Amino acid sequence: MNAIRPPTERPLRQDGEQSRERLLDAALTLFADKGYARTATREIAESAHTNLAAISYYFGDKAGLYRAVFFCPMARTGAPADALSDPALPLPELLSHWLAAFLEPLAQGDLHRRTLALHMREMLEPTGVWQEHVDTAIRPMHDLLLQHLCRHFGLSAPDAAVQRLAVSIAGLGVHLHVSRQVTDVLAPGLNAAPDAIDGWREALPMYALAMVQAEAQRRQRAAATIAPTFTPHDRAQGGHDA
Repeated sequence: MNAIRPPTERPLRQDGEQSRERLLDAALTLFADKGYARTATREIAESAHTNLAAISYYFGDKAGLYRAVFFCPMARTGAPADALSDPALPLPELLSHWLAAFLEPLAQGDLHRRTLALHMREMLEPTGVWQEHVDTAIRPMHDLLLQHLCRHFGLSAPDAAVQRLAVSIAGLGVHLHVSRQVTDVLAPGLNAAPDAIDGWREALPMYALAMVQAEAQRRQRAAATIAPTFTPHDRAQGGHDA
């Protein structure tokens, strides 16, 4: 399937905001449930209680509507601030703000559930927008974390261990999304409590920092293992034999 191109922006007509929102809401549900190819624009219009021409007016075509649905909910969520790129920002503070971006969507309830279903569908039946999401949203977050981790460990570029660490830290947040149903079975009520998000907001940076400290200890052990050991005899002889 060809990559879905950006939609053409159209001005809102009278009561247009309501019509546009109804189309986005209906399309999100149908695209998530059936996928892009198997969802008809007429079906979306009927579900949104509007006419077919409204899709063309506000989004250009079906592809434009799909892009708007895929990216619009994410525009309502939190994201790392530009200040997080400050090299002087302490790592614990960076981790706290960075992981908070994973928590904000959880407060959106049904909108988050349907958006996550759409993302899973897009990965299985790609239209091209997933790669754009990776390039414009996921990769910048990943690179930002790598930069801070490299500074923390005194590296000029990330090695494989730092890449694994960054992926593992991100996994703390990703797991809350993709395994929500499993978590609700294993720990009923954990995510239903009024202060559930606050609990995760406090815990995740602590767990992430523990990962960083464990990697620092691993590096110290590795450095000690490969460091040369000199005995008094070696020093007298001027070091090890060549």
